[in-house]
Amino acid sequence: MLSKNQIKLISSLQQKKYRFANQLFFAEGAKVIQELVKSNFELEHLYTTQNNFEEITSDKRTIIDQNELNKISALNTPNNCLAVFKIPLESNIVESGLVLALDSVRDPGNMGTILRLCDWFGIQQLVCSKETVDIYNPKVVQATMGSIARVNVNYVDLDAFLGKTKLPVFGTFMDSDNIYKTTLPQEGIIVMGNEANGISESIEKLITKRITIPRFGALQITESLNVATATAIILSEFRRQN
Repeated sequence: MLSKNQIKLISSLQQKKYRFANQLFFAEGAKVIQELVKSNFELEHLYTTQNNFEEITSDKRTIIDQNELNKISALNTPNNCLAVFKIPLESNIVESGLVLALDSVRDPGNMGTILRLCDWFGIQQLVCSKETVDIYNPKVVQATMGSIARVNVNYVDLDAFLGKTKLPVFGTFMDSDNIYKTTLPQEGIIVMGNEANGISESIEKLITKRITIPRFGALQITESLNVATATAIILSEFRRQN
């Protein structure tokens, strides 16, 4: 049975300030939880309505009923389990190969999808501006489907980071070189911008190579691509060429 304090703590983790204060986050659903348990994430406690996850010791596993799960879940239709994990310390940034950088990406769904894309295309390092959505937001964790366990993520002063790097810095803009006609290197930093405003002016000054995904529609009036969709196309083209 869940105590009032447990319910209060877990519910509070839906907010970034409480995740930061407690250094905890939660994940929901058997697949995501299994991926995190197998990884380097440290399990704080598992709450489940079923007698599953038998590999987890009884002191870290509590059977609860559906009503209790409803009280702590962030989902409209709760799954059958929720697990609380400790937020790990950030690892050092590895500036080799392809690095993806996010400039104020705010939507949790986009962030979760981008983490899955990094996992799919073998991008091991994701660098985020301080204004980018928190990867431990429950909606982000859910959208990653476990990929959060396999991508190294750092939150930095992005202007300072890009100003010091020795890697070429690629930025996506509407009026730039066609990515399909551009020779792309095996190493570099690819910057993706905010959903509404694109790459910020201060970051734009640090871009060394501007690229674009050309529009093929007859009317040529579509304003832009969703940032996660654009990321998929760009990562695919970098990998195809190399």
